Amino acid sequence: MKNNQKNTQLIKTEAKRLGFLSCGISKAVFLEEEAPRLEKWLSQGMHGEMGYMENHFDKRLDPTKLVEGSKSVISLLLNYYPQEEQNKNSFKLSKYAYGQDYHHIIKSKLRQLQDFVTEEIGEVNGRAFVDSAPVLDKAWAAKSGLGWIGKHSNLLTRQTGSFYFIAELIVDLELHYDSPVTDHCGSCTACLDACPTGAIVEPYVVDGSKCISYFTIELKNGIPTEFKGQFEDWMFGCDICQDVCPWNRFSKPHSEPLFNPNPEWLSMTKKDWEEITEDVFKKVFQKSAVKRTKFAGLKRNIDFLK
Repeated sequence: MKNNQKNTQLIKTEAKRLGFLSCGISKAVFLEEEAPRLEKWLSQGMHGEMGYMENHFDKRLDPTKLVEGSKSVISLLLNYYPQEEQNKNSFKLSKYAYGQDYHHIIKSKLRQLQDFVTEEIGEVNGRAFVDSAPVLDKAWAAKSGLGWIGKHSNLLTRQTGSFYFIAELIVDLELHYDSPVTDHCGSCTACLDACPTGAIVEPYVVDGSKCISYFTIELKNGIPTEFKGQFEDWMFGCDICQDVCPWNRFSKPHSEPLFNPNPEWLSMTKKDWEEITEDVFKKVFQKSAVKRTKFAGLKRNIDFLK
């Protein structure tokens, strides 16, 4: 037990040194509470065209099916709240996509943390996850005491709001486990009231197939015309439910240089976006998550906003 606590402290101290906002740890067990919720969400078609959400149902709920013999889920948060925001007379990008693609940046930090564990503790079998495998990251972060899942279904903390990435290391090492924190949404319905497409169908339930982020990033076909005029100038992703959340008054700018935006697009106006060429798109978003929607997808989104 003493060793568990010592190893836990070593990992948390190193996570902080690597720039993570916080680190919480929970026991790698089957997520009993989440199972019926996920099943219901999928059966109601709230994942839209995101067919991959139906795959690996068991793995999403049981980390031991992802990493054999796993004992702990180490959850980590990395702040991405920007220093400066876009030109006001512009089509909008979600704040998480301002800088370079977070997958590579976080994976690199996770690899360093894994190497540290091997050096300091010994041969530990584990895998790193950044939003690219069947892991219910928000559920694990909440279970690990890093925050609570708000009515907009994002993880919230009283200290820094919700503008951060969530990542995990699932390892076959027994550690000291954290406890969940209490929900502090209270009677607030700011996120439900502000969502222009009505995607937050009830507190804590988001219909992904009605979300602006889904339409502008995940949807491969044309955006349904009934949503015309409801996007409030969002061309890639959407931050409305987070922007209106009172807890995000406490968001502090990140200190990761790679998350800083390319100044070339930061000052672009709506007219500039409307006239963007594929060459400019490739140059400006060369290392960005915006590449996911491709030039044709971004043009489709911009045309929908006109």
